[in-house]
Amino acid sequence: MADPLTCRPMRRPDLDLAVDWAAAEGWNPGLRDAEAFWAADPGGFWLAELGGEPIGSISVVRYGPAFGFLGFYIVRPEWRGRGHGLALWRAGMAHLGDRCVGLDGVVAQQENYRKSGFTLAHRNIRFGAERIAAMPPAPGVAVVPAATLPFASIAAFDATCFEAPRAAFLRAWLDMPGHVALAALRDGELAGYGVVRPCRSGAKVGPLFAEGAEVAAALFASLAAAAPAGPLFLDVPEPHAAAMALARAAGMAPVFETARMYMHPPPPVRAERIFGVTTFELG
Repeated sequence: MADPLTCRPMRRPDLDLAVDWAAAEGWNPGLRDAEAFWAADPGGFWLAELGGEPIGSISVVRYGPAFGFLGFYIVRPEWRGRGHGLALWRAGMAHLGDRCVGLDGVVAQQENYRKSGFTLAHRNIRFGAERIAAMPPAPGVAVVPAATLPFASIAAFDATCFEAPRAAFLRAWLDMPGHVALAALRDGELAGYGVVRPCRSGAKVGPLFAEGAEVAAALFASLAAAAPAGPLFLDVPEPHAAAMALARAAGMAPVFETARMYMHPPPPVRAERIFGVTTFELG
C-alpha cells in the first residue's frame, strides 16, 4: 500500500527547506527570508509529506482576520502530476478560512488559480540589471536610515500600501541583518520607505513605497548604492506607469512576471505609492 500524503504546519527548519526549493525553481530568495517570513505568521507555512519525506510546500500567511497571502506553492518535480499539490492547496486554503486571499502566481498556474476562484488584478513585472543608471537628484527629499524614525510612522505608511497591518513582519524585515532600510523625508515628513536585501543572486529592492516618482527615484538610487555586488531586481505593478518608467530609467529590463490575483475583493490600498512589491511570496 502506498504511503498516505500528510499535510502539516511546518516547523521552523522546514521553512529553510522550502526556501531551498524556491531557489531551485529560480525564484532567487533573500538570504534571510526564512527568518523574516516566519515572524509574519509561524503557523502560516505548511508541508506535504509522503512516508515522512517532504515533497511539497505552501505558505498561507494570515494578516489578521480579514486578509491572507498564499505563496511558496511548490511540489518537488518528481512528485508532480499525482494530485499531491491539490491536497496541499486545499489544506492551506482551509487554514486561511474565509479571508480575502492574495497571491502572485506564475504564468503556468494562472488558469488553475482561476478555477479555484481567484481573479486577476494585474501583472507584476520583475525588472533586473547588472548596473543601475544614475538617477537625477530630487530637490527637497532627504533619505535617512529608517531606524532613525519611529517604527509606528513607518508602519502607518506601510499600511496605506498593503492590504492589512503587518507589524510583526515589518519589524523583522526592517531589522534583519543584511537588510538596508531607508526612509525618505520631504519637508520633514515621511514620504516613503524602501528595503534592499541580499539574495542568492545579487539583491532585491522591496518594498519601494513612495509619495510620487521623485521620492521613489531618490529612495531607489540610495538603496541601489547600498546593495551588494551583483544584479539588482525590482518587482513592479504593471498598471503603475510611473513605477514602470522608473525601472526603465534605471536601465533595468523585464526578466520575469507574475499575476497578482485575489479571492474576494481586496481591501483598498494607495496603489499610486507602490513602486515596488515587498515579495512575491508574502505580498
